[in-house]
Amino acid sequence: MKTQSILKFFAFSLLITQLFCSCSKPSQESNESQVKPNVIIILADQWRAQEVGYMGNTQIKTPNLDKLASESLIFENTVTTMAVCAPWRASFLTGQYPLTHGVFYNDKPLPNEALTMAEIYKDQGYATGYIGKWHLNGHERGEHHFSSRDLPVPKDRRQGFDYWKVREVTHNYNNSFYFDENDEKHTWEGYDVFPQTDSAISYFQKNKENPFVLMLSYGPPHDPYFSAPKEFQDLYDASTLEVRPNVPEALQDSARRVMAGYYAHASAIDFAIGNLLDALDKAGIADNTILVFTSEHGDMLMSKGVLKKQRPYDEAIKVPMLIRYPAKFGEKSRKVNDPIGTPDLLPTLLGLSDIASPESIEGQDFSGELLAGEDLGNEAALIMLPVPFHEWKFQNGGREFRGIRTKRYTYVEDLKGPWLLYDNEKDPYQQNNLVNDPEFSELQNQLEGILMEKLKVTNDTFLPADEYMIQYNYLYDAQDSLRQPNYLEVNR
Repeated sequence: MKTQSILKFFAFSLLITQLFCSCSKPSQESNESQVKPNVIIILADQWRAQEVGYMGNTQIKTPNLDKLASESLIFENTVTTMAVCAPWRASFLTGQYPLTHGVFYNDKPLPNEALTMAEIYKDQGYATGYIGKWHLNGHERGEHHFSSRDLPVPKDRRQGFDYWKVREVTHNYNNSFYFDENDEKHTWEGYDVFPQTDSAISYFQKNKENPFVLMLSYGPPHDPYFSAPKEFQDLYDASTLEVRPNVPEALQDSARRVMAGYYAHASAIDFAIGNLLDALDKAGIADNTILVFTSEHGDMLMSKGVLKKQRPYDEAIKVPMLIRYPAKFGEKSRKVNDPIGTPDLLPTLLGLSDIASPESIEGQDFSGELLAGEDLGNEAALIMLPVPFHEWKFQNGGREFRGIRTKRYTYVEDLKGPWLLYDNEKDPYQQNNLVNDPEFSELQNQLEGILMEKLKVTNDTFLPADEYMIQYNYLYDAQDSLRQPNYLEVNR
């Protein structure tokens, strides 16, 4: 694919987007024999909320997502409860908080006993499929922490998914390998986003006569930032990109370079999603399909001088989310402003599918509000980090925290007490910490009360990290991740 062709594609896609925004799309004929909706989840890894055209970003090229947004519910405050890969996945599939399902640290196993999305839908007669990154098999105590990443996931560890083209974890997105249902090893030829999308299209073409739930889990735009196909890298000139004001001046050139590579991954994914959407229309099942696009967590991208995730700032905890379901929501976009947390996603999808949530689910079902055309009525979403590790371990400033993200405010406590308070409406780049400012004491007390109630409801006693590692019989991945005895004295 030549760069010129890509540029023509984006120009054409942008024109189509404008046409879709200005007029209604003809109604698609539904498959009358199918009553139960299909469910397709498109999951990106480390794609932060601000980096899509439909959210007002004029320098990233995402014409297919922009078109999808023109037909979807646009969630403006989707909050990842714990901004790390494996914990998000476990919370999404179970509808539970990390301290319930026990995956609050990467490369730890989700228990076989967990009741998950695929098992619930399968019990209702659905076919189930999973393609791409899994990151829930984990490793046994005492094994190397990356020991399972290159191995097949045993059948009893697939949590109810039958169709299976999966790699536990890789951040090599070119000619990477995966395993099928029979543990046979194969290669995704080229940039893996594209053949993974082709597999998803093949799956729903073959299963369109019966209800199915399919999860398509991409690896990028997670770092490494510079491995997207060249034609997508050529779409961006790093020197022309604007960075967020909270990127330190000394790091702005580095941030532009990283952003250019990150944007290239995002545009490549957008291109693949365009192919999937076209195929869904041609299959004749788009109207009766609940299509979700979202991400596990964001990326700081040099905001506040750091990369990646785990931290309680918006760049890490806020992710994009679109839900399109023409049969119930019509074909016009609508914004949803109230916050929604990771454990709320599964019960809401079940509600939209007319499936009752099992008692094991802790999240809230907001399907009723969405179907009624209302906002969620949700005051705040809980955010947490029970155990700092990897890039934000104790030795480089990591700390345990609990907090909330409301529509307007962020409030966070660490083990010493109140830590962060931001008015995100007046201070969208979170540069002015209002915590313990007497002028905002009433607001702080109000937000603290909301946080305490959230912790009470979720049975979270907010203990030091070591307590959870002992409780779940986990080991830290490396000695330099250990929490030192004098941690509280030297921290902050």
